[in-house]
Amino acid sequence: MSRTMTDARDVRPYQSYVYAYPHKTAYRPLADRPALRELWAAEPKEALSLYLHIPFCEVRCGFCNLFTRVGAPGELTTRYLDALDRQATAVRDALGDAEPVRFAAAAFGGGTPTYLTAPELERLCDIAEKRMGADLGSVPLSVETSPSTATADRLAVLADRGTTRISIGVQSFVEAEARAAVRPQRRTDVEAALDRIREARIPVLNIDLIYGIDGQTERSWLTSLDAALEWLPEELYLYPLYVRPLTGLGRLDPAGEAAADAAWDEQRLRLYRAGRDHLLARGYEQVSMRMFRRADAPRTDGPDDYACQTDGMIGLGCGARSYTSKLHYSFDYAVEMRQVRAIIDSYTATEDFSHAEVGRYVDGDEARRRHLLQSVLQAEGLQRDEYRERFGTSPGDDFPVELARFEARGWLDSAAGAAGLLRLSPEGLAHSDALGPELFSPAVRAAMAAYERK
Repeated sequence: MSRTMTDARDVRPYQSYVYAYPHKTAYRPLADRPALRELWAAEPKEALSLYLHIPFCEVRCGFCNLFTRVGAPGELTTRYLDALDRQATAVRDALGDAEPVRFAAAAFGGGTPTYLTAPELERLCDIAEKRMGADLGSVPLSVETSPSTATADRLAVLADRGTTRISIGVQSFVEAEARAAVRPQRRTDVEAALDRIREARIPVLNIDLIYGIDGQTERSWLTSLDAALEWLPEELYLYPLYVRPLTGLGRLDPAGEAAADAAWDEQRLRLYRAGRDHLLARGYEQVSMRMFRRADAPRTDGPDDYACQTDGMIGLGCGARSYTSKLHYSFDYAVEMRQVRAIIDSYTATEDFSHAEVGRYVDGDEARRRHLLQSVLQAEGLQRDEYRERFGTSPGDDFPVELARFEARGWLDSAAGAAGLLRLSPEGLAHSDALGPELFSPAVRAAMAAYERK
């Protein structure tokens, strides 16, 4: 066996899902507490993205490490929306009126935004439109939901307010697998929710599915895929299961044995390839390792991969991030339920949202890494000329060691260079969760390693 093949097989394929860089575990309290007005003064504002975060869910799935809590006792949702309103007012004031402020895309995430009641969703849309100035009826608007909260009245609000894409976390249509992932649900309830979504006539339906669940086989995985395909979803996201610390599944595996299981890696790779091939054969295009789009699906002019966020992001809510060209900032981050509740309580009591409190400055090297990550992890790849125009260098100049390593492993498409692209091969896409972390800077790696989980 060649050294190249051995090296590629020695790499753990599932290390970290790179949905944003740097990760929030690299953020730290900002000693200078920069004023938002100063941060945004020189930033382009003609095509901003807006993200509103709702940190509530009806249950917490066993695999979930998102910033969310179960339930909202008392008037917590009202207090949260009040705080969101105050934050939106402060942020819009910080953007100023010296130049036009325009939002080109919007998203509601969580948590589960549709945990809110229909009137509360109306208020959420009002905050986006009346406070921030986003015209939800004329820009792509993506909203996350769940089977139990995708009710007809909530969906009617979202449809009326211009939602162009709705994403529902199903994970598995096989009830035993859903239970194994600590996600109790009945298939009949999932199908009823999908029926309501289609009746609401929101243009793009995305269904999230997970592979690598305990007891899942290739046959049961394809059963879930075929069940999803019955609804002709415009998009499908296929996620590998991770067992992370402080999650429900993590508590069942405190020694971290699953994370070190080579057989599980092979199972996930096998199921990924089976799912990918199944969708490609049925008229879907691969956009990234996770995202597949129906070839004839309507385009909403939004970002190709909704997990890939760019500079010019305004995040509202205590789990949201904001991105300027120099600073990424948010609020404190936690997974453990008691800590999450404390952060939400602190957020709802906050009156002054005019400064950034927690974040990480992004210098030229980090900006290059982020651009490379965001581009090369998409199936279409990176435009070399675009990279040179932005940074004055080439990816090969900036990352010669990493790119040589990826090429040696067979992760790069050797034919893409003729088209001016740096693009992953099918095997490179399959190993996105190994390739991405190898592009993290030493400083970000150190900050993530030093982060104290809570």
